Amino acid sequence: MSARESTSHLPIHDKDDEPPVPLADWIDAFIRASAQLLCWLNALLIVVIIVQVVLRYGFGTGDPKFEELQWHLYAAGVMFGLSYAQVTDSHIRVDIIAMRLSPNALRFWEIFGIIVFVFPFLYVVFYHSMDFLAESWRLNERSDAPTGLPWRWAIKAVIPISFAMLGLAVLSRLIRDIAALVRRS
Repeated sequence: MSARESTSHLPIHDKDDEPPVPLADWIDAFIRASAQLLCWLNALLIVVIIVQVVLRYGFGTGDPKFEELQWHLYAAGVMFGLSYAQVTDSHIRVDIIAMRLSPNALRFWEIFGIIVFVFPFLYVVFYHSMDFLAESWRLNERSDAPTGLPWRWAIKAVIPISFAMLGLAVLSRLIRDIAALVRRS
């Protein structure tokens, strides 16, 4: 077994091996700082869940607002977590092909995947989520539950914002891969 195969469970990109790339470093720092702020959504989610459980099982009553708020906080955490996972290279990847590639070939493979698959997907989701958000804003959409949350557009705004951040994270990866290839040539 080669050294490459025995370490295939490690992140593909070794940050220690990469020299600084100012734009990519700035993007990564922005996303990491945003993630540090947004991670508090999880603490708030835990509090909301506890309040909802106490209301339901302790007092025999529940509030649709708390239930909806749980969904919204969880969704926001997951959506914003995508860009953080990309920047930290902690996302799930299938290494069946990658573990057999040289470092240069791996960078080309990453560039190909980003340009052919990831950027078009991000564009489609971002573009269509803007119409989705605009219509919700126009209608001042609210929950279907009579006592549910107002401003449904606020949670729908998470979609384009989080996909824009994911686009920045992927752009950072693309810049780093291209810079590494240019330096090695």
